[in-house]
Amino acid sequence: MTEKQIEQMVKENFEKAFKESEHPKKFFITENGRGVVDGGDLYNAVLKDALDVMQVAVANILKNLATSK
Repeated sequence: MTEKQIEQMVKENFEKAFKESEHPKKFFITENGRGVVDGGDLYNAVLKDALDVMQVAVANILKNLATSK
């Protein structure tokens, strides 16, 4: 495969994985009793969502590379 073909395959797989996964409709930021905002829940939710998409995309990319040989 050429470099351009690999780039296109990666792009297509990431777009497909993003469209096929369900993303949270809302992300919450919690506030404790003292008025301190904790963005940890928000960060963890966004990170988990992004990693889920990446995991599916990378698995598909590796499958495509293994079968293209």
